[in-house]
Amino acid sequence: MSVSLGPRPTSNPDIDWQEGARALREGRPHDALARFQKVAAAGRDTATLWIGLAVAHQALGDTAGERAALDRALALEPRNVMALTLAGDHHAEAGDVRAASAYYDVVLRLTATPAAAQGHEAQVRRARQMRDHFAGIYQRHLDDALEGCGLDAPQARRARRAIELLTGRAELYLQQPKGLYFPELPNIQYAPRDDFPWMDAIEAATDDIRAEAQRVLSEDAAFQPYVEAEPNRPFFDDHGMLGNPSWSAFYLWKGGAPVAENIARCPATAAALEAAPLCRIPGRTPSILFSLLRPGAHIAPHHGFTNARYICHLPLIVPQGCAMRVGSETRSWAEGRACAFDDSIEHEAWNR
Repeated sequence: MSVSLGPRPTSNPDIDWQEGARALREGRPHDALARFQKVAAAGRDTATLWIGLAVAHQALGDTAGERAALDRALALEPRNVMALTLAGDHHAEAGDVRAASAYYDVVLRLTATPAAAQGHEAQVRRARQMRDHFAGIYQRHLDDALEGCGLDAPQARRARRAIELLTGRAELYLQQPKGLYFPELPNIQYAPRDDFPWMDAIEAATDDIRAEAQRVLSEDAAFQPYVEAEPNRPFFDDHGMLGNPSWSAFYLWKGGAPVAENIARCPATAAALEAAPLCRIPGRTPSILFSLLRPGAHIAPHHGFTNARYICHLPLIVPQGCAMRVGSETRSWAEGRACAFDDSIEHEAWNR
């Protein structure tokens, strides 16, 4: 015997999707779930659908259903920013901070450029807010755990730096010289001042060196723009400094050769440098100069020629708002306090 039940009622997946989305907006997760399940039963298998199912399950308190829906969405589109953000929220709600942070970090990496972030502004804000929240908790935990361990001691400098990098308090900058890279040298932004005892004599001569610099400064023509085009070499003025007097120099030594007339004008400076272990390469080094940043000048981030040297500075005349950043560390200038840094690491300087 056969029985005819008449035509089966049909379901329109597009209408079901629209009605499900409206139900979610209106706070009716039961209705939304039913509609989305009809869409899935009709053979639709998209990340967008499974994200909708995850949101409906989450609103109903069904964490297992939410997790399964998010897993399916990410299986279909591993780089889906919405699904990744919701996965981070799911693990955060469950108390799995490490898993949540991993998802939020991926969101921020995928949206690191303005073009990639377009259309995902809410997810980017959420990921950054939660990542920073968890980072703060972790930092406080580490600070409490390491209190009294001697990390403030000078010899703990590298351990302190490692923790700053681990917790995001500092960003990792590596040597990227424009010319010669000498492998396996330490990647140090500012070198420890105590490693350069010969700087003591130079610092002691600060007043005499400053007096000579001020005499040179009184003659504007003595200082020339630091960035010069080299003959027979291409040059791209990416930072607007070519021939720009905002950053100017007065050389005692240039390209490995003394500038006799300038040394004669600055005998105290020349005398203070006699014991300095200068790098001497004919046609290249040393370069010894008074460097001038005029008000408002900003030397844009850049890299030096090689990581096989340190650049040393002795600040002489320092108004407010003058500093230099090397890698992740920014230091204000202090008159008479010398420093050494690796200029193959990204650095910039300014006089505001």
